[in-house]
Amino acid sequence: MLYLDNAATSPMRPQVFAAMLPYLQENFYNPSSVYSPARKVRAAIDDTRAFIGDALGVSSEEIFFTSGGTESDNWAIKGTLEKATRGRHIVTSAAEHHGILYVCKHLEKNGCEVTYLDVDGEGFVNAQDLARALRDDTALVSVMLANNEVGTIQPIAEMAEIARQRGVPFHTDAVQAVGHIPINISELGVDMLSFSAHKFGGPKGIGVMYIKKGTPVFPLFWGGAQERSKRAGTENVAGIVGMGEALKITLEELPTEITRVSALRDKLIAEILREIPHTSLNGATGDKRLPGNVNVSFRFIEGESVLLILDMQGCCASTGSACSSGSLEPSHVLTAMGISPEMANGAIRFSLGAANSENDIYALMQILKPAVEKLRMLSPLYDDYLKNNKGS
Repeated sequence: MLYLDNAATSPMRPQVFAAMLPYLQENFYNPSSVYSPARKVRAAIDDTRAFIGDALGVSSEEIFFTSGGTESDNWAIKGTLEKATRGRHIVTSAAEHHGILYVCKHLEKNGCEVTYLDVDGEGFVNAQDLARALRDDTALVSVMLANNEVGTIQPIAEMAEIARQRGVPFHTDAVQAVGHIPINISELGVDMLSFSAHKFGGPKGIGVMYIKKGTPVFPLFWGGAQERSKRAGTENVAGIVGMGEALKITLEELPTEITRVSALRDKLIAEILREIPHTSLNGATGDKRLPGNVNVSFRFIEGESVLLILDMQGCCASTGSACSSGSLEPSHVLTAMGISPEMANGAIRFSLGAANSENDIYALMQILKPAVEKLRMLSPLYDDYLKNNKGS
């Protein structure tokens, strides 16, 4: 199998599974219990919390474990609005993950007002647009650190500073960024940050919500006193330990992996644009793009049709966010970037990871080029194009 969909989820590292296994078997105890075996389990959680805080440049007391990025995003928005004293106005971008956008749409039906910032042709938010959008009743700004579809990395530190000067809490969805680019949360200057373990070789169902000390956020769940009474529910101990192990391995490899995967990304982009005409790259370039992200649009055909052929050949990719699978609408991210419906419908995202090599690029091109050519020969749009451009 040729796996090129690491942005949807990444394969679990063998070391991660080995680290988790004891907490799925002999060390099964509830960490809230008082007897000594349970206290050892509690220590594993505390150690992981301390490691994650230190690795990301913040206090362990500001790290809260959740079920993943979607819960963390929901908590950041709903929890902040529940505590808001300034008003009920939210500022976000039109290219956010649905974990943010759908919550905002829901809150709009319940008395909140949301400003959706435009993005440019590469997917960037203009920081000055944010400054102009802030109001006296703005309760929260949420802009993602790196886009899940096109890989554009936003100038979050600049935007967070603008919000800080106006006294507005700032949240960033860093699900696609943590484990893929260097991150120091204190240097970013954000008040809240979300990420999920399965995007960097960890298990599914576990993530983190960073909440800067002093930031007023209401609990999303009520019940027990877990996570310092901010997130009720018995902790996913194995998941927490696995996430810590995955982050440790990933950060150790990060300097060399950024260089290696970025080179693979650039090679794949160059191969596709050279070998397949009427194709365009979506998103930013160079170090302003996630190392493993390749999002391209094939004119005259639909990306879903290409994916079906790739799937039959044993290749896994996507048309964008895995959370939008099955949708017939053009990507909201590409639409927000001003990309035409035709090109948006012809988009495919290839996302490279630790297990990919240059051989995978060669293998993909052996499948991709003939697939696109075959579909174009069946396309009325392409047929019209050839007739109208005969002899030119």
